[in-house]
Amino acid sequence: MILPEIDIIGTGNLAANLAPALEQSGFVINNIYGRSINSAKYIADRLYQATATDNLDFSSSRSMVFLIAIADDSIEEVARELIVPENAIVAHTSGSKSISILGYTASPNIGVFYPLQTFSKLKRVPFGQVPILIEGDNSFTEKILMAMSKKISKTVRKATSKQRLMIHLAAIFASNFTNAMLIHANELMAKAQSDIQLLAPLVEETIQKSMALGPEQAQTGPASRGDLMVLDEHLEMLENFPVMQETYRLISQQILDRNEAN
Repeated sequence: MILPEIDIIGTGNLAANLAPALEQSGFVINNIYGRSINSAKYIADRLYQATATDNLDFSSSRSMVFLIAIADDSIEEVARELIVPENAIVAHTSGSKSISILGYTASPNIGVFYPLQTFSKLKRVPFGQVPILIEGDNSFTEKILMAMSKKISKTVRKATSKQRLMIHLAAIFASNFTNAMLIHANELMAKAQSDIQLLAPLVEETIQKSMALGPEQAQTGPASRGDLMVLDEHLEMLENFPVMQETYRLISQQILDRNEAN
């Protein structure tokens, strides 16, 4: 299969990671779109031949696939304004938005290309380890997006918009909320005049054990063993941290309730 050439609409964390990953896998990236031309140039200048643009008229582009990697709230507006060549594929990269949000795109071929990972411009992610969920509104779109995904990732799955929305919600708990807990941990470590890096082996082992045994079997700690004396002591220690105290109380109670139900 001849690899399709690609244009990327967006200059955020995902676009900054996805563009070089696609290029390193053999894809040609022709254009990077950004509302700020300087933001588009930041990414384009790091690619072999990409051009930065702030114009959504791609009618003369050589690309077959147009990936919309922007904030969820802007996808529908940009999709309506996008001008692409005939029979091009337009796909968004959102975990929470339905494929139907592209319904007014000027293309008969719409889809979703969702990398299930957290991204930052400060730290590159090896895309081979990133699961990609794809959806196409027709077999042609699905076939192309599937082939693209398999070139850059070892784990590719089809997922409907309904499935992807639930997976995205699960990812919020697994990633964003976990990081929110680490922010609390970092505050407490600072209070102890220590460094959060001390917790790194514990965090890594917790995740590895949870994936290996299943989260329910991997749960440990005072709430898991019903140690109410320790729980009360910890709540007292958090007296001057009301937000953390309430978080500790709620999560500990959930663990206690789950154990009681089992």
